[in-house]
Amino acid sequence: MKNIIVGIDFSNSAMVAMRHAVAICLKTNANLHLVWVKTPSVASSASEFDESKTYVQHIQDKMNDWVNLCRQESPETNVNSVILEGKPHVEINTYASNLPESMIVMGAHGASGFEEGYIGNNAYRMINNSEVPVLIMRENIQINRDLHKIFVPIDISFETLQKMRHAIYLAKSFAAQIYLFGVNYPNTAEARHIINVQLRNAMEMCDEANVRYTAEAHNVTNNDVCKTILESAKELDANLITIMREEAETDFTASRNMRQILSTSPMPLLIIPNKNAFSVGR
Repeated sequence: MKNIIVGIDFSNSAMVAMRHAVAICLKTNANLHLVWVKTPSVASSASEFDESKTYVQHIQDKMNDWVNLCRQESPETNVNSVILEGKPHVEINTYASNLPESMIVMGAHGASGFEEGYIGNNAYRMINNSEVPVLIMRENIQINRDLHKIFVPIDISFETLQKMRHAIYLAKSFAAQIYLFGVNYPNTAEARHIINVQLRNAMEMCDEANVRYTAEAHNVTNNDVCKTILESAKELDANLITIMREEAETDFTASRNMRQILSTSPMPLLIIPNKNAFSVGR
């Protein structure tokens, strides 16, 4: 990981996201980019700002304050502040895609996580359109930034193993443990066989990387997928869940399930874009 991009709107959730990004930079020596996007609807308040400055100048002053906060906590990190113009999810995704080995970090407003607020409305669009991993968290998250246990659900899709490279990288950076959670859904003999194969492959990847891990499979029903994942992660005291941005309706993180996890997760979520869309061979 060489570049961490944080979407900034100066909210509490953006501050939480920035602090988590700094923690990653401390462990990985990545460059940190704080990005604010000027939208067409942006307006300034005369009572709030010095009228001798433009709105963007005020924003740059605030960006400088946030940059200084990052440098206080991580003096060796290269911190950049960037002001773009357009739609936040488009501009931030484009900026990130032009940087090598990048990851986006975003906060989300509102009790529901992804249905209220400036960043909240753009977070789901960010995830759906991003070409790079997105680390996202609700603004009320109170969790240790020093990763110690990374929860990785494994399903029957071939692409589920794509998340392993990112989980292993973070596990090595933080000396964290990976918990491989096999999702037996649908709960059939064929699906259970595939999950066993997937888990073996995931364990081999951890062994090759010399990363600590535990693995087990759970029988899950359609109505209990999200609940089971989140409750299991919480019971294990995990402080990061890594999932795929699935495209098909054949796996547990497809559309409605992914959105439910996003909206209710009590811990940060690392969402990996799906590069392949085909199922593992039987």
